[in-house]
Amino acid sequence: MGVLDILSEYLRKPVWRVDTASSRHAGQISTLHSASFARGWSTQEIEVLMQNRNVIVDILRSEAGSQVIDGFSLSRVAVDEAELLSIAVDPKWRGKKGSAPLLARQLARLRGAGARRVVLEVDEANIPAIRLYRSFGFEEVGKRPAYYTLKDGRKANALIMARDLG
Repeated sequence: MGVLDILSEYLRKPVWRVDTASSRHAGQISTLHSASFARGWSTQEIEVLMQNRNVIVDILRSEAGSQVIDGFSLSRVAVDEAELLSIAVDPKWRGKKGSAPLLARQLARLRGAGARRVVLEVDEANIPAIRLYRSFGFEEVGKRPAYYTLKDGRKANALIMARDLG
């Protein structure tokens, strides 16, 4: 791949498509999770989560009809509260606005499942994610010191953010 090919790929504006995930997507979701977080979730862990009827999983694709998953979001509903467990976009697509339609779809599905409030945890150093969450009305409600273990073994604080779904 030459420089022009790389530049063309970088400048390409994807038309994002968000769909409901199925169990056949568990392997790709696991791969994306591992590429995005210090402690990735195995395919088996994803499959177990997806078997729970209170878990909502969406996938993001950059091209209609593509079998390649470019992102995912995964939440769990408990009565009228939901927790956004994980959201990730393939590193090659970060900064291309794919997480916004993914989060919008996830919040709509959570509302449809009866959730009135959503909470999440995010590494306080993950500024792009915090900006995304704030743009969707999430506010900081707490902090968990040394919550995450980073790939190099250091600890990172988690911000707890929440928003009402109305």
